[in-house]
Amino acid sequence: MNSAAQTPILAVENLEVLYSEVILALKGVNLEVKAGCCTVLLGPNGAGKSTTLKAISGILPVEDGAVSAGGVLMSGQDVTGTPAQKMVARGVIHVVEGRKVLRHLNVEQNLTIGGHLLPGARRVRERLAFIYETIPRLAALRTRTAGYLSGGEQQQLLIARALMSEPRLMLIDEPSLGLAPLMVAEIFQLLGRLKDQGMSLLIVEQNAHAALGLADHGYVMEGGRVVLEAPASQLRNNEDIQEFYLGMGAAGERKNYRHIKHYRRRKRWLG
Repeated sequence: MNSAAQTPILAVENLEVLYSEVILALKGVNLEVKAGCCTVLLGPNGAGKSTTLKAISGILPVEDGAVSAGGVLMSGQDVTGTPAQKMVARGVIHVVEGRKVLRHLNVEQNLTIGGHLLPGARRVRERLAFIYETIPRLAALRTRTAGYLSGGEQQQLLIARALMSEPRLMLIDEPSLGLAPLMVAEIFQLLGRLKDQGMSLLIVEQNAHAALGLADHGYVMEGGRVVLEAPASQLRNNEDIQEFYLGMGAAGERKNYRHIKHYRRRKRWLG
């Protein structure tokens, strides 16, 4: 096997991030995404998952953040600190948390804006046709004002708008947040289709059931550090993951997160 085939599409190496030049948010994070694979980041709120995505995609400066040590490699090339616009041109697109659609524009106008870097109107039309074939629901809603879409439809629109730039790697922050179970299943079916088409995915997700069902590999973060990593199949069978993230006790009963002792998890993961 040649070395190019072995090089991950994304490698984060010993990454540290400072906010406002004083707040250390990431403390030596290492992770990889292999081409055509899905990697998931799990962890409690404040663990540094979203900051990791922002450091990769180049949007940290918007929040007065900066990479203070370590680096980000894209197919072996150092892209640390590259501005977001240039990262999009390199094939990295970030779907941020919060469903930030352009609410006053219709679906097709939102999508067209997502393709602003494409070379010419013909390529934009071809990409729109691909989007509507991939996500038929949006084809039926193409003239609907985005602000009137349901939460799940807005999430599909955000993913579709990101796809308009023809990315190689998609970073997605909390795609299922606040959605009904049927819509969560639809969103992850869509992500599964994209993965089958060769898209590389790095997903931050609280719904561990859905995320680990799609992912090839997973990382668990706490306090700005990676405390556990393994193939997704192993994480699904890990007792601590089952208990804390999947809400299951050793006997298979449902558990409430507040009953899980924090010190027990850290003792097992950090030794």
